[in-house]
Amino acid sequence: MSLEVISVIAGLAFSMCIMAATWNLSRKINNYSIVDAVWGYLFLPVAGIYAVLLPGSPERKLLMLACVGLWSLRLGSLLALRIRRHHPKEDSRYVTLRAGYAPAVARGFFRFFQYQAISVSVLSIPFLMIARNDTPELDPREWVAGGLFLFSFLLEALSDFQKDRFNQNPINRGKNCDVGLWHYSRHPNYFFEIFIWVSFALLAVPSPGGWISFFCPALIFYLILKVTGIPLSEAESLKSRGEAFRAYQQRTSVLIPWFPKQKKEE
Repeated sequence: MSLEVISVIAGLAFSMCIMAATWNLSRKINNYSIVDAVWGYLFLPVAGIYAVLLPGSPERKLLMLACVGLWSLRLGSLLALRIRRHHPKEDSRYVTLRAGYAPAVARGFFRFFQYQAISVSVLSIPFLMIARNDTPELDPREWVAGGLFLFSFLLEALSDFQKDRFNQNPINRGKNCDVGLWHYSRHPNYFFEIFIWVSFALLAVPSPGGWISFFCPALIFYLILKVTGIPLSEAESLKSRGEAFRAYQQRTSVLIPWFPKQKKEE
């Protein structure tokens, strides 16, 4: 059995054990939303397992772990803070899932949590590719990828900060966030999230077989655009803010930051 296969099995086993423990905790506190935060945190230890088990160059592993660590810790902490603020209220997605899993709610969520563990392993393929590359010197494309990551990471963090600050102001209760990057895109955080995944794929390109990593940003793009990202977020916004959000939709780009079609509402 190759080291790559052993690494994948080890990473998947670790993820499944963590998700099983998360499921048990979720049952006890009656809030399954916490899986989102754990999902975000899981990528760093899985990447660390690959870095320990595979024979890639230390410099390349360090660059990979720095990028994954910054992204994973920020995402997990951001989601954990949001979940803590709303606890014991559960995210609307999980309320819907509860209804779908009834009467075997706990069993249904156990399967769901394990699917999340599998998704971490699938999306961690770029990190596996990077960790197996033992070429001594970093390729110029890896430096470009690192720069793209830092740029995207900072702007995603800025967009989340802008929206969080807007939402925490009582004056803005019930209003659309239309400030900063949100004035040019309805989902700037998702836009830069996609490019973070592009940077992960680019980091893997110089590694043998690394080109296969581009399926990860493609999958993230599809999920954001068509499944769990924009569709659910906008449906919830339409439900809570109605015509005000429809007006925001009409004037503001859905994903790619661009100038609005009309002036911001007074």
